[in-house]
Amino acid sequence: MADDDLNDIDGDDRKFVSALARGLDILRAFRPHETTLTNLEIATRTGLPKPTISRLTHTLCKLEYLVYSERTGTYRLGGGVLALGFGVLSGIEMSDRAVEELIDLCAGPNPHLTASFGERFRMSVVYTAVRRSQQAVSLNNNVGARIPLFHSAIGRVVLATMPEDERQTIVDAAVAERPDEKARIHDGLGQGLDDYDKYGFCTSFGDWLPEVNGIAAPVFSLNGERTCAINLGGPAFLVEPSELIEVYGPRIRAATERLSYGAVQSTGGAK
Repeated sequence: MADDDLNDIDGDDRKFVSALARGLDILRAFRPHETTLTNLEIATRTGLPKPTISRLTHTLCKLEYLVYSERTGTYRLGGGVLALGFGVLSGIEMSDRAVEELIDLCAGPNPHLTASFGERFRMSVVYTAVRRSQQAVSLNNNVGARIPLFHSAIGRVVLATMPEDERQTIVDAAVAERPDEKARIHDGLGQGLDDYDKYGFCTSFGDWLPEVNGIAAPVFSLNGERTCAINLGGPAFLVEPSELIEVYGPRIRAATERLSYGAVQSTGGAK
């Protein structure tokens, strides 16, 4: 996250600790399947000056959140991050309960599906649980993957079921960040709202990735403070939109209703 982005978040908030935010951005600079990064790579991804990066990486190494290699001049995530990650996942009770539902959704009839459970983080949905079929051809999603809000089924259903004022704030931020994609952002949101009103779940048939079809339904926490979702999809050449809507649509709605404990939904939707 660049300094301008930090300014957008903290504004005039005197309690906001920018140094902490920058340190966390360094940890988030690592992408799935990456092992190491250099100071230059971290600086490029975060938009922070190299001297700032050097001080922060030194501190993170002292705290064992990063490990530095003298031989390669690179950093890797340390055991401290792993401990934090497992602490977060172990505290997400809803994610634990979702695993059995994900397994059932992948049990058939189509053997090429992947089911995932996630929660919104900024402009993405982060997967906290993933189950895939045993077939060789299925989506290679993993825990920690970030899925875009406006173009994926799981992102759209999270948007469709959040309070309108909160949704508008996110839309405004997305358009400000990517003004050239304004029309696509609004089209994606409109598709999600229409889908949810019609089906009680959202779709994305080639909208996020041309080769991927998927549907997603919301999961509401008992206290109503969190809206999560389950996503179900697969390779477009093996998973037809009609099959997802007609066969798996009722199944994914039933699964998410069981997880929601009957919590009151924040918007309408197909009944």
